[in-house]
Amino acid sequence: MSRRDYYEVLGVDRHADEAQLKSAYRKLALQHHPDRNPDDPVAEEKFKELSEAYAVLSDAEKRSRYDRFGHAGLGGHGAGAQDFGDLGGFSDLFNDLFGDIFGGGARGGRRRGRGQRGADLRYNLEVDLFDVLHASEPTIKIPKMRPCEPCSGSGAAPGSRPESCERCGGAGQIVFQQGFFRVNRPCDGCGGAGEVIRDHCTSCRGAGRIEGQQKIQVIVPAGVEHGSRLRLVGEGEAGIAGGPPGDLYVVIHVTEHPLFERDGTDLQCEVPIPFVRAALGAKIEVPTLEGKVEITVPEGTQSGKVLRLRGKGLPPLAPRVAPEQLERMRGDIYVRIFVEVPTRLTERQRQLLEDFAEETGTDVSPVHEGFMDKLRNFFD
Repeated sequence: MSRRDYYEVLGVDRHADEAQLKSAYRKLALQHHPDRNPDDPVAEEKFKELSEAYAVLSDAEKRSRYDRFGHAGLGGHGAGAQDFGDLGGFSDLFNDLFGDIFGGGARGGRRRGRGQRGADLRYNLEVDLFDVLHASEPTIKIPKMRPCEPCSGSGAAPGSRPESCERCGGAGQIVFQQGFFRVNRPCDGCGGAGEVIRDHCTSCRGAGRIEGQQKIQVIVPAGVEHGSRLRLVGEGEAGIAGGPPGDLYVVIHVTEHPLFERDGTDLQCEVPIPFVRAALGAKIEVPTLEGKVEITVPEGTQSGKVLRLRGKGLPPLAPRVAPEQLERMRGDIYVRIFVEVPTRLTERQRQLLEDFAEETGTDVSPVHEGFMDKLRNFFD
């Protein structure tokens, strides 16, 4: 399911400043706030969408990432809103702007309600370099607390529902007044929830959730870095007594490759060749993530020489870029040549090498001559 553009959600252009963003969010959030639209799921979803958009665009770093890569730059789309950071606490953000209107924060007099947010979860996902080269969609299985189906997470027996607390009248607080002082404290009849359950659900014993496992498909974009964090909103543990669920954070671990070392979008590897081929030059096969390719080793190649394979590395993390364009943005593979010297020689081979040494002299190679010149200059 596609997600709307954050600027479109707030009704501002892409050059809107902080004051314009805040003004647009405040106006729309007041209109769609759940307290003004009770039992209206559409208004609740719009309010969540507005809060998410403002949480990103009001943060300079996240806004810059979103402007460059869109939703995918914050972690893609799919099974919940995914990002590579934390979008922040919407409730704290909202209280900062509207606490004086809706009674949130320190000025609050509103009852808290029974529901408590579920815990966030973390999952370490291992991927290899091939998954970095191409976007992947692995399915993971995680144990977590899930909403109780018989009671739909309310904790009340099917056919019943939580009742307003008679002691506090559903406010969740009791006011004590002594002289000029008024003191609010949580209601001891409902624990500050404002509601009580008379008939508990037998499946979850009133908790509103049960232990279980869930399969979740994760979208891992091409070019993902080791340690990147994907956030799946609402895929954490179920809330308590009907509260909102937590989030799931998938931390990417790129496993070590037996041949390649990664350096951003570039790859490095070492390829051994016999000293005869290095001296005479040859065509050799070298590995890439997509199979072997043939390269030419020039005559007289020394150990440590680096040959470059353009466009055979990894793509950058740019989810909004078209696949064909992303292919053109790939890094390179740097092949370091390691010249192998034979350790076991036959008599014939030894004689040939001795003849070669006698014919050419042992100190006539360009590399050796260059080193000796530097050495003499150093000590002169």
